[in-house]
Amino acid sequence: MTTAISYSSAPDLATDDYIVIGLATCFIKEDGEVHQIEVIEPIPSAALEALLKGIPTSYKLACATTLGSVLDGDSQLMPDGFPQSAQFGEEFIPRVLAVARTYKRRESAKSLIPLGTTYTEFKYSVDRKRVLNAARVVTKEDNVKQHSHTHKVL
Repeated sequence: MTTAISYSSAPDLATDDYIVIGLATCFIKEDGEVHQIEVIEPIPSAALEALLKGIPTSYKLACATTLGSVLDGDSQLMPDGFPQSAQFGEEFIPRVLAVARTYKRRESAKSLIPLGTTYTEFKYSVDRKRVLNAARVVTKEDNVKQHSHTHKVL
């Protein structure tokens, strides 16, 4: 049964719509040093299917819950079982609304993690650090050297 309460920015969604929220280990670079943080993020259905196949990931756990348990109107709520030190990811609210739509579209993905349960058997790895505030600086050395005959008409 669908709850009548919907979200102002997403009238097609209700508080009892299924979502998966993950706890990821990420890094922030400050003053030349890298600091580890835990980030709460929504996991789309396609990404969840890939994660459950055993690819290395920075997610420690994933919790199947409802929109109403993480959103109260336009404010975010700390999910049960998540550490208080964890931070919400950037653009959390629009992302969690988009993720809810992925599970509405692909109903079979809801069976991967049953509602109200937490999955912790990911292939957890931080070998490839996920730096959130990394700035990509392009230099002349990044240019690909081409063979001298590349642009010549022979």
